[in-house]
Amino acid sequence: MNSIEIREFHQARWNEPIITELSVKGERGVLLPEIEKEILAETGNLDIGGIRRITPLNLPEINQPRLVRHYSRLTQEIMGSDNTLGISQGTCTLKYNPKVQEHLALDGRIADVHPLQDCSTMQGVLEIMYETDSMMRELAGMAKFSFLPTGGGQAIYANACIVKKYHEAKGNTHKTEIVTTMHSHPVDAAASSTLGYKIITLLPDPETGLPNWDEYNAALSEKTAAIFITNPEDTGIFNDRIDEFVAAAHDKGAVCVYDQANANALLGIARAGDAGFDLMHFNLHKTFSAPHGSDGPGCGAIGAGEEFVPYLPKPTIEKEGDAYYLNYDGEESIGSIKFYMGNVQAVLKAYMWCRMLGIEGLKQVAVISVMNNQYMLKEILEEVPGVALKYDTGKRRMEQTRLSFEPLMEETGCGAVDVNHRLIDYGISELWMSHHPFTVPEPFTPEPCESYNKNDIDYYVEVLRIIAEECKADPAFIKEAPHKGARHAPAGIPETTSEEDFKMLATTWRAYVKRFK
Repeated sequence: MNSIEIREFHQARWNEPIITELSVKGERGVLLPEIEKEILAETGNLDIGGIRRITPLNLPEINQPRLVRHYSRLTQEIMGSDNTLGISQGTCTLKYNPKVQEHLALDGRIADVHPLQDCSTMQGVLEIMYETDSMMRELAGMAKFSFLPTGGGQAIYANACIVKKYHEAKGNTHKTEIVTTMHSHPVDAAASSTLGYKIITLLPDPETGLPNWDEYNAALSEKTAAIFITNPEDTGIFNDRIDEFVAAAHDKGAVCVYDQANANALLGIARAGDAGFDLMHFNLHKTFSAPHGSDGPGCGAIGAGEEFVPYLPKPTIEKEGDAYYLNYDGEESIGSIKFYMGNVQAVLKAYMWCRMLGIEGLKQVAVISVMNNQYMLKEILEEVPGVALKYDTGKRRMEQTRLSFEPLMEETGCGAVDVNHRLIDYGISELWMSHHPFTVPEPFTPEPCESYNKNDIDYYVEVLRIIAEECKADPAFIKEAPHKGARHAPAGIPETTSEEDFKMLATTWRAYVKRFK
């Protein structure tokens, strides 16, 4: 790598209270005019059927300048995708989201459409949804898509519901088990478990990192309702025997479900349907350039093979002649999982992205993502001391790589969490480590998707190299990081993941007051 100049970074750090704590009785941000007498005379006393609240909403009362300062300060403490490299966030695919997509999503022709309008008045919106469905079918090799789930977790749950409904319709009461893998997303197991299935999770082979073929076959039985599997797995390793895995499950009468939330390595190259999968999903807020995470909501697009189309949630978007409509019929459907059509704005952004790129451009997304990852992996292993690659070191990784700071921890006492905190001081988003439980010690999982160029990757690797050297020179300094960034945890809350903490996490204002006040 050429000599790289590290940019100076210093993030704002505000001791900003929660907005409810800023409330002052009687303050207002906006003064609404009194209702005109003529309007009152025309409308009379409106009877709203006894649904009026007895007590007023407990909303913060705050003046507008203070409100603006409050939210402006909070935005200064965010490590968002517009001001930092997202390479650290493996599995999330934090790619660039073209701003033109945001402008069109806010256009009144999209934003002001009411979902209860007659279908004849929103043909353009329905056409976009239908055409996106058509593009997804081509990319996945599936028969039909639904955009109702607002994220990957809900998509997985919906697919698990389809599996259950399918077997109930067939009278397969003995189908009580789900087979998945440790390096597939944890929701594959969790969502299925909530439906009462027994979960069999295959540990990775210590040599390959993939599920062992013999162990997999031993786990399959007449009780197997479905397999839920990710490929490439979170390690970045692609299972090139995936069609054999699918065939073996089908031999037992199991449904095969592909968790392809992150499809960045395979667009235009490999399709779920061609491998024999019955159900799958894409995350539009990962692969297809709709904003990720809290910039969402997202969209988990469910793809179904021909036999499973009748089970998709309602409504589906259909076309008759030149007209598009919402179809709420279908006795076999798992029913409604969300109001109306799903996240229309996310679908619109995915539609725009696919149309702008075209089929060859989408294939280039995959090629560049894999190429970027190969280059980044080579540079990290050569330039950053204290990093190890686990599992089959001779096998290429796809769009991301599970790495380990275990050697650095053994030498300096500083591991992945410490590097994570120090990264913030360089204006780079925190490391995505791994799902729990860790199968790789001191893990981190970078993903340089197609949005990053060589300079971005070189800069990222150089920062990792500098931090690793800092760990050797002054581990105590690293342990106290970040020094230039805002901490994302409220003061006084310990950064732990103990079971007790999960029982007490404050997810609402009421819970916050109960725990910390």
